[in-house]
Amino acid sequence: MLYGSDLDDMMTTSRRRSRGAALVGALTSVMLLALSACDAAPAGGGTASGEQLYQLCAQCHGENGLGNRFANTPAIAGLPAWYVEAQLLKFRSGQRGSHPDDLTGMQMRPIARTLVNDADIKTISEQVSKMPRFRPEPQIKDADPARGSALYKPCAACHGPNGEGNEGTKAPPLQAQSDWYIATQLTHFRKGIRGTHPEDATGGMMRPQATMLPDDAAVRDIAAFIARAK
Repeated sequence: MLYGSDLDDMMTTSRRRSRGAALVGALTSVMLLALSACDAAPAGGGTASGEQLYQLCAQCHGENGLGNRFANTPAIAGLPAWYVEAQLLKFRSGQRGSHPDDLTGMQMRPIARTLVNDADIKTISEQVSKMPRFRPEPQIKDADPARGSALYKPCAACHGPNGEGNEGTKAPPLQAQSDWYIATQLTHFRKGIRGTHPEDATGGMMRPQATMLPDDAAVRDIAAFIARAK
């Protein structure tokens, strides 16, 4: 028997998925229109320039790539091209964004799948990497950054002492990322929403680290520390 709270949860989830599907449909249409408007393919096998390809990204991530919490989109400006490319390929192949509980990932995956040309993925990745980085203001208030500093120590082996990232370990920089997004992704790793696809090697390395966090408070504490790290 379903009680009132259960029905409310089901209805809320259904509405969220419906909004997500509608957003995906709208953004995919924008992408197709943007690409069809390209007058000529640039050299190198791509179908469009970085500026043209970014037109779709800007719909959610913003013109300057600073993200939008209300759309659940992270800041991407200044992320290394190697990381952006890797994540787009993961979304395109289903290594990310295919879990039924990853609503934001499911919004992103159809967009990545429109990039059927590998040269376009490289082009848009380079475009994003050249955008000026911006340090978002911390938004998580109910957290203890000092405790987060201690909890972060194992993370430093891959991401660096202050979250600066390391291409050698395929660990992205965290300093220019919103604390709410870091907390969301850590939660996804803990719950198996992310990092459980058999082909996602780097995600598979990250998930055991996230599951070592004892509770949601620890997740917020680490995110708060990273947001304030120098």
